[in-house]
Amino acid sequence: MLSPVENPAESIAFEDHAAASIAAHEFFATKKPIWVARASGRLDFMGGNVDYTGGMVLQSLLREAVSVSVQPRTDDVIRILNPGAEQFGWRPTFELRIDDLTRAADLRVQYQTKQSHWVRYVLGALYFLKSRHGWGSSGGIDIFIASDLPPNKGVGSSAALEIAVLKAASAAHGVALTGISLATAGQWVENVVVGAACGIMDQAAIVLGQENHLLPVLCQPCQPSAPIRLPPDVCIWGIDSMVSRSTTGSAYETARAAAFIGYKLICQREGIDVAFVEESGIPRWKDRRWDGYLSNLAHSECRSRYERWLPESLSGRECLARVGTHADPFTTIHPDTEYPVRAAVRYATEEHTRVQIVRALFESSAEGISDSALNHIGEILCQSHAAYAECGLGSDACDALVAHALDAGFFGAKMTGGGAGGVVAILGRSGGRPAIHRIAQDFATQHGAIPHIFEGSSDGADTFGIRVLPPPILQEKP
Repeated sequence: MLSPVENPAESIAFEDHAAASIAAHEFFATKKPIWVARASGRLDFMGGNVDYTGGMVLQSLLREAVSVSVQPRTDDVIRILNPGAEQFGWRPTFELRIDDLTRAADLRVQYQTKQSHWVRYVLGALYFLKSRHGWGSSGGIDIFIASDLPPNKGVGSSAALEIAVLKAASAAHGVALTGISLATAGQWVENVVVGAACGIMDQAAIVLGQENHLLPVLCQPCQPSAPIRLPPDVCIWGIDSMVSRSTTGSAYETARAAAFIGYKLICQREGIDVAFVEESGIPRWKDRRWDGYLSNLAHSECRSRYERWLPESLSGRECLARVGTHADPFTTIHPDTEYPVRAAVRYATEEHTRVQIVRALFESSAEGISDSALNHIGEILCQSHAAYAECGLGSDACDALVAHALDAGFFGAKMTGGGAGGVVAILGRSGGRPAIHRIAQDFATQHGAIPHIFEGSSDGADTFGIRVLPPPILQEKP
């Protein structure tokens, strides 16, 4: 059955588009149903890089999305087709068997080349379903991927892919994987199979978000609140800086490691033991006072008791000598790397506070918001953007876009996601759309290419649900 939707016409349009795309590639068997899931990208309005320190984040969803269609098989074969992969120089097809999904580490090593790295998110999702839910016991699967969500832009493209695969494949297997369980499964795939040091921000937003809303999530480990509808006439755009980024990049991992180094130093100073635990199969460290979440340290206490004492920077060699065991399972301390310890700790506490202020401002203005309140929010966005640079996550291209946005009269702008490139989020009124396109055009003149503009929104994976394309749609042509 089709999931219930508010607009049946939109459902029919999606199914027609999906069926046409599938038929064009003649990939699936005819006269057998196909399960379809859709996962949109996310725009990090605030909170990027505090999801792994237990902070609060505010996330919105994009119009662009990944669609995954699956059809069960009776043999043990897994076939994957991603026609869009070719435009990025990636391998578009893979074929293997269920028994090839034996160890997470093997998948990470076997598919680590530039041409094949994307398939780790797909196979990681299947491996999770196999190990946790017995997927594959009755046969293999055919997987068809379609996407208009550009990769390596810092808008959650990898999370969208793994969530869509998890949701479609689990539904076809008879398992209802939804909500926090689905988001946590996606984070597990990134952390354990892919080896990306991400928090749960992307996955939670992509699963639980709603069109034209901001989703607050306290990442301890995943405590979502009710989505906040954007006030009328308020828009959030994203402009691509055309500087690629990822959560496996050195700048992101250095900033993350620095936060955990600072956390461990503070615990040592207070004589607080830190213990290793596993929750939902995702390992982390915790303590009796802050529960392992640096963002639980109040900003005022951080400033008054620890900030001046914390080293501004430490070499990896010094860190290893002082902290002993690193309190982060997903990053490594490299002896010759410099770690911005003080700035990373400051960001973990300040950004958590900034997000809570912005959330309160939006929640009190759901029916309408003044320019004064938006100016306040815009100033906070700019503070957040400056804090990225202090953590070593700055980007000249993103700085230029932020400056263009402020010069054009927008309330505020900031770098998004993990930083060091990616997309800039811009806050304004809906009448600012022409100015957004002028900013993009000016940027194109300077950089020789037109940046992607993210405008518009759509529902998250759970709200979209699962659509089943019935067999008649897929009958062979006469």
